[in-house]
Amino acid sequence: MLWVALTRGLNDIYFMKGAFEEVVHCCSMYNNGGISLPLTPQQKSFCLQEEKRMGSLGLRVLALASGPKLGKLTFLGLVGIIDPPRAGVKEAVQVLSASGVAVKMITGDALETAVAIGNQGGLKTMSGEEVDGMEQGVLASWDLHRLLLPKALQESGAVVAMTGDGVNDAVALKSADIGIAMGQMGTDVSKEAAAMILVDDDFSAIMSAVEEGKGIFHNIKNFVRFQLSTSVSALALVALSTVCSLPIPLNAMQILWVNIIMDGPPAQSLGVEPVDRDALGQPPRSVQDTILNRALILRVLMSAVTIISGTLFIFWKEVRSAVTPRTTTMTFTCFVFFDLFNALSCRSQTKLIFELGFLRNRMFLYSVLGSILGQLAVIYVPPLQRVFQTENLGVLDLLLLTGLASSVFIFSELLKLCEKYCSRARNPQTHHEDVEQPHLSHP
Repeated sequence: MLWVALTRGLNDIYFMKGAFEEVVHCCSMYNNGGISLPLTPQQKSFCLQEEKRMGSLGLRVLALASGPKLGKLTFLGLVGIIDPPRAGVKEAVQVLSASGVAVKMITGDALETAVAIGNQGGLKTMSGEEVDGMEQGVLASWDLHRLLLPKALQESGAVVAMTGDGVNDAVALKSADIGIAMGQMGTDVSKEAAAMILVDDDFSAIMSAVEEGKGIFHNIKNFVRFQLSTSVSALALVALSTVCSLPIPLNAMQILWVNIIMDGPPAQSLGVEPVDRDALGQPPRSVQDTILNRALILRVLMSAVTIISGTLFIFWKEVRSAVTPRTTTMTFTCFVFFDLFNALSCRSQTKLIFELGFLRNRMFLYSVLGSILGQLAVIYVPPLQRVFQTENLGVLDLLLLTGLASSVFIFSELLKLCEKYCSRARNPQTHHEDVEQPHLSHP
């Protein structure tokens, strides 16, 4: 509610605007065609019905009044201001809800207006008076509820992202886990308090941010799985050889080549794997989950055991009375090929390579191709042969190593296939009940 006083000579004239229930308490008359008449209870009831009707159309209703004395103003009428949800908001809410994100709108508008706008955005409704006894819905509220609801959600273990554009939203934006301010309509105070700014003020952009965030998290897991499985394999090869008093399968230059040249480009390319289009449809993970969980550790160990077993098999097959350049070349190349096939299997934790597509991540394709060419150069270029202590290999040798190294990829794909069939057999509702849901609140 806002009022101003205009002084004309010795008389003051007050002008007031605000919510109908607040303004009408200050009025004793109403304007009827330029004539001031007593504001009777019947007339108040009529105006109240009109205010509710306008609010049900999604209009933000302001009551206007003026007069020479506060408390005895003349009610002038109602003004409806339309501020509908932007195009695409309803679709964004539906997609976010389907992925487990609970969207809640907190507004100080009248309940009828909040209901209408909420329905346009695909949300359910409740009033500010009900917030103390209920946990979900669209709220017609005062500023206090902007803090109460996010705080209650955080106490229940949820991750809360909150959007806002006004000065009165700043405290709530700061207290939320992720404060999101409007870039165009937002005040400087709200932008300073927020952790993220929507440049175009488009709510549907949050959907893209959630999708990108899930994609980045999955790519980090893919990167960690590849790096750990390769590092564990290389370390285990050297450790086993030392403990068992066997010759070291790889020399120092070959280990450096694997760690710097072979691991680097494929690992980096896993970090730029395009976001899976199905990522947004997946339920949110629990806030207690870590990147290095039990499932990832098991995958790392499975890949490492396969790589170690295959590499030691080639080493045992080739070694005679002493380690020769051919022995180290076969063992070295076998480990590198295992490394590249392992990178191929690490592109996704759940999807088969045929579902991902070979050409979807061109950066990965280029890095693997470059690694293969680099390895062939180490084997066949004389100056590099002297540095890495290698020698030429025949076509049959390369075919043998390729077939053996592909086993780590085949085992990984078979594991994904088994998990896919097992997940289909489970009740899909069980998984949703065990996962904490993040929330988006929009004042």
